[in-house]
Amino acid sequence: MNDLEFRRRIIDWYHADGRDLPWRHTNDPYCIWVSEIMLQQTQVDTVKPYYLRFIVQLPTISDLACANDDQIFKLWEGLGYYRRVRHMKEAAIQIMTEYDGVFPDRYEDMIKLKGIGPYTAAAIASIAFGHPKGVIDGNTLRILSRIYALSDNIALTRTKKAFQQRMDALIAPLPDLGPVYNDPSAFNQAMMDLGATICTPRQPICSSCPVQLLCAARQMGREGVLPVNIKDSTKSDIYYITAILRRGDRYFMVKNKKEGLLHDLYGFVQYEVESPIRFEETFYDDYGLNIRLEQYVKEVKHVFSHRIWHMNVYMGVILDETEEHLYTPEEILSLPVSTAHQKVARAGEEYR
Repeated sequence: MNDLEFRRRIIDWYHADGRDLPWRHTNDPYCIWVSEIMLQQTQVDTVKPYYLRFIVQLPTISDLACANDDQIFKLWEGLGYYRRVRHMKEAAIQIMTEYDGVFPDRYEDMIKLKGIGPYTAAAIASIAFGHPKGVIDGNTLRILSRIYALSDNIALTRTKKAFQQRMDALIAPLPDLGPVYNDPSAFNQAMMDLGATICTPRQPICSSCPVQLLCAARQMGREGVLPVNIKDSTKSDIYYITAILRRGDRYFMVKNKKEGLLHDLYGFVQYEVESPIRFEETFYDDYGLNIRLEQYVKEVKHVFSHRIWHMNVYMGVILDETEEHLYTPEEILSLPVSTAHQKVARAGEEYR
């Protein structure tokens, strides 16, 4: 494969046909950081409105560092993987205290920030600061596998490290090329766009690919079997009873204090128990309130990366007087509620 010709063709294609995305209208490392974190595990079209709202309400690193948790989780509500935004706030505080509020411009410093790994650091370094650091993610791993007809398993760490060297070589500055083809930002974003729109995991659109004549897999008729991506992972199933508890016109919701998937998010009370009776007993032990579960609604399933929640939803009432943890439907709308428990709420609305 002619690496130099590959670089020319993919950058020319990007300038002509690259996606118009809101975070591509700035070189502000903060904005690029926000977009890259949001784009982890999330589709571009989903991210766009979240990104715009987040930047309007928290336009600077200082704003993010000073924001209260309920605000940032509400802004993130529905994106999932809430640990991302929690780490962003921690990193913003790091930047304020360790870098005088200025986003560091060195890859080696970026990767020290909470929640920023090699891919995100490379993206920010290349796009915001023009550093020749190649990005390695699912898109670039797939393209490299096909372009070079490599059968290495891209799920393995050693493969990612080897492909990082290839990406860094492809993006390395060459004095005779000039600024257009020595633009790390354009090259990396071209690779992202090519993988997202043409060199897709299944049924790549090779007829529209700007580098199809350079693709070894295409020439060998192996574009449909590459890359090799065999993951060794299993999902665990967890079964809950989840209760929508009402007293008058208000509903009982709690803020999750435990470290984990839904840390600092609000939701309905749920327990891994075998029966509604046991749920009522456990709830009394935790909150000192008598309740009665009155009606089974349905099972709501929510899939996380390595586990599946099966939430058996019940409607119930609180029998004792209390003012704690009770919210009107209007107040609930202002709370950062996990996506899993938004599904539970919708199940309750459908039942009613």
